[in-house]
Amino acid sequence: MEKGNYSLVTEFILIGLTDQAELQLPLFLLFLCVYVVTVVGNLGMIILIVISSHLHSPMYYFLCSLSFIDLSQSTVITPKMMVNFLSRKNTISYPECMTQFYFFAFFGISECHMLAVMAYDRYVAICHPLLYSLMMSYQVCSWLVSGVYALGFIGATAHTGCLLRVLFCKENAVNHYFCDLLPLLELSCSRTYVNEVVALAFSTFNILIPTLAIICSYVLIIASILKIQSTEGRSKAFSTCSSHIAAVGFFYGSLAFMYLQPPATSSMDQGKVSSVFYTIIVPMLNPLIYSLRNKDVKIALNKVIERTFQ
Repeated sequence: MEKGNYSLVTEFILIGLTDQAELQLPLFLLFLCVYVVTVVGNLGMIILIVISSHLHSPMYYFLCSLSFIDLSQSTVITPKMMVNFLSRKNTISYPECMTQFYFFAFFGISECHMLAVMAYDRYVAICHPLLYSLMMSYQVCSWLVSGVYALGFIGATAHTGCLLRVLFCKENAVNHYFCDLLPLLELSCSRTYVNEVVALAFSTFNILIPTLAIICSYVLIIASILKIQSTEGRSKAFSTCSSHIAAVGFFYGSLAFMYLQPPATSSMDQGKVSSVFYTIIVPMLNPLIYSLRNKDVKIALNKVIERTFQ
């Protein structure tokens, strides 16, 4: 199809979560509260880890990176969505839409692999405690985090590059609250077979591979924990993993529901609800999960509060 046959789309209309006018203000207030908690929680976690010397370990180095990813992911999506709740016409320009999608893909893919890296860290800590300082040295941790962001960059660039080749014309109403891949492909005037193949391939790699890595890590962790004789030792080992398991369950569950369904069986309305979890709710919950279930974080926070108000 020739581009000259079409009046190309220069902006999109984001339909949002709902078109019911009476729900716009309550939803704005709800997501404003969620976003404030997300910013305070993740920024607070980053600052706490940076200023607390006893949290300068690989586990908290990865947690600091996860908090940065969550904060960035939420900032890419939530402010624009809140503005749209108060706007009569929820428009976003084509360049803004592509930019939003790029950073959404970058931070989403990065989080997938960061959670896998954190599972590997727990595996080394529990199964090879005597070699932990060697296997998780500063250089190794730096390479792992760099690899996470490199995979995010490759995936986001591939998705966005393919999306930029798609021709949009006439229809410009995106059935979503942000510029996501599947709702945008539904508006295409050109063939999207290549996009769908790339999306399925990268989604499979970025969801299934980290999931398998996490499952393998925890199978080995559980096998190692069961060999511990004392009940206290088992309890302590399990407690170091429980926060990560909860974060993984929330994130991967909602992500797989959105991206690993066949197009014919997936519902965009269900997809929007699923997207709310991994783009907005999970970034808010992660710092709460890790702070409420982690004794070291609680101790560090208490020390900071004591120093601040002395």
